[in-house]
Amino acid sequence: MLREAKYEFRKRIDEVHRPGVRRETAECGSGEVALNEGWTIVSPEPPTEGSAAPDLQDYLQVSMNLSLPIRKQAEGKTIRLTPEEDKGFFWKVEPECIEIRGNVRRGVHYLEDLMNFREAPYLKCGSGRRDPLFTPRMVHSGWGLDQFPDRHLNAISHAGFDTILLFVKGVDLTTHGVMDFNDLIRRAANYGLGVYFYSYLDSYKHPAEPDADEFFDRNYGRVFRECPGAKGLILVGESCIFPSKDTRTTGKRMSRSNAENDGIVDPRPMPGFFPCSDYPEWLEAVKKAVRRYAPDVDIVFWTYNWGSKPEGPRLELIRSLPRDISLEVTFEMYEKRHYPNHTMVSPDYSITFPGPGKYFTSEAETAHERGLRLYSMTNTGGMTWDCGVIPYVPVPQQWFKRFAGIHEAREKWNLSGLMDSHHYGWFPSVVCECAKWSFWSPTPDMNELLHRIAVRDFGAKGAQAAVAAWRKWSDAIASYTPGFDDQAGPLRIGPAYPFIFHPILYPHTEQKMLYPTTPQSSVGARWLHPFYQPEHIYGHTNCGRRIHEDVKIMSRSVELWGEGVRQMDEAIRLVPEEKRHAAEQQAGVGKFFWHALRTMLGIKKWWILNKRLELEYDFEKAHGILDEMEALLREEEQNVREALPLVDADSRLGWEPSMDYMADREHLEWKLRQLDTLLNKTIPAYRKTVALKP
Repeated sequence: MLREAKYEFRKRIDEVHRPGVRRETAECGSGEVALNEGWTIVSPEPPTEGSAAPDLQDYLQVSMNLSLPIRKQAEGKTIRLTPEEDKGFFWKVEPECIEIRGNVRRGVHYLEDLMNFREAPYLKCGSGRRDPLFTPRMVHSGWGLDQFPDRHLNAISHAGFDTILLFVKGVDLTTHGVMDFNDLIRRAANYGLGVYFYSYLDSYKHPAEPDADEFFDRNYGRVFRECPGAKGLILVGESCIFPSKDTRTTGKRMSRSNAENDGIVDPRPMPGFFPCSDYPEWLEAVKKAVRRYAPDVDIVFWTYNWGSKPEGPRLELIRSLPRDISLEVTFEMYEKRHYPNHTMVSPDYSITFPGPGKYFTSEAETAHERGLRLYSMTNTGGMTWDCGVIPYVPVPQQWFKRFAGIHEAREKWNLSGLMDSHHYGWFPSVVCECAKWSFWSPTPDMNELLHRIAVRDFGAKGAQAAVAAWRKWSDAIASYTPGFDDQAGPLRIGPAYPFIFHPILYPHTEQKMLYPTTPQSSVGARWLHPFYQPEHIYGHTNCGRRIHEDVKIMSRSVELWGEGVRQMDEAIRLVPEEKRHAAEQQAGVGKFFWHALRTMLGIKKWWILNKRLELEYDFEKAHGILDEMEALLREEEQNVREALPLVDADSRLGWEPSMDYMADREHLEWKLRQLDTLLNKTIPAYRKTVALKP
């Protein structure tokens, strides 16, 4: 495999029109129109950055080796683009004329997608209308946290999204640093994209306080006064904590205040983590400040942080919300999943449960009753916290179940907008490509579409094996539920996750390990818990049983995923040479995830062995446990070594926009050194204590 330099994956994101797509042996079929250099692109629009006609011209030149002029008047055979204010578009293909009318940018992307499948500049004769089923479709940057160069905006538009999300801490201030917001708004509009501000603005003021109007105008109103072109504002509890008077909360920024409570933990949540009864009052204050300067801004209230709370307070809050805002509800979280011997609760952003969950359905029903606009966090950009350092979760058949649930929610409760990704962004993939097709009308059969993608990417001979591999991976991911501890642990960084010895043994103690991070990481290691400690979450079965049951289930999941890896290897063996490198990188995502699952399984076994070791009275049995631990460490060492060539070949593996590189070669080699210390220093030192005379 070729080796990529750090961040070289950005070149692939930026390559919206791939060179050499045209298959020269492809023949024009009956009922098809063949484009050649006798055709002309006709458009009344000036050929500005991001506009439809230059985009089509560039696509035909780069991907199809065709050079077509752009003119304002028709001459001979024409591709006629007629822009109109419309979210959808009408298309017609005839032997002498191809027409796109309406949203011509989306129409041009549609033609490009069809020619990519055909691998030739051939289009079937016919006509029809296509309309988006969901808008907005919101994504964070996949290029880098809050970073949106023009080429990435272009890629976002081609991927089917219509809105970008920007973390906002103040005017021209993001979590990543200083930015000219108005410049971004202008550039995004060139590609048909709106900008929504995700609020990290200071909210700590109760709307009933005397100076509240001035406070909200200064912190919220000013942002929209200076940037009136922004289309929306996302408000979520943990980022918008205010001094609520609801006595079911602490009313403070923090949930614990030892100084004020004699050092005893206050079990009540802080306001951002509970559906406080005075949130409607707070929302009115924000809304008044914002719409004073931008009357049409979409204010989105997201209930993410209290989905685990009792249904009564949650629905009571929704029934009291202002009617002129949008409600966002996460699609799958907090669902209780019952296994033969234990119960789990679906954690943050996971495709292991496609949804919808009861939390979503209860709030969606209530929002529909009230006539509120309903949005959902669906992660349909393809990424979840099921592994924090891969570009997407390659389980398309499992994603299709989520797509079906989303469509059902649209029909039942008028779900109309989607948040397709959070800060981990998105990446061009089979998942987000299928989502783009699914979320437009008419919607194709997803399994037929998947086969077409497989033929395009793996060739006719390799397609069947690729689809079979995706099926195995989809079955594997549907077979288990990760814990919150898994997502903040081995699933956060995959095979780079450390194995830490539990008994306190000086100088080998690592329980308070600081995981190494890069200067580019905006969050450091805050999102990672290096010392694996299963959490007792309300709704989970206790850890003493859960982890043992997890080991049983995960053993089968790892086996299933491995079967998919072997089928993907067969697809790679059959793929045409010109498609091989891109196909290997697709396969590499699935293989890296397999190594993450193996680390997850290993760390659960490691936890059990450590607990047994700490309580074992019998010396002989203790040495037996240490033997098992050494064998487990050697298995993990092999697992890490097998992951090394994958991260070398794909610079996106091991990286996440907020955390930066957390599982690249340097971190995997660090992990190997850490395993070596356990094997050759820590465990031998501990063995000396497992004797009558140490």
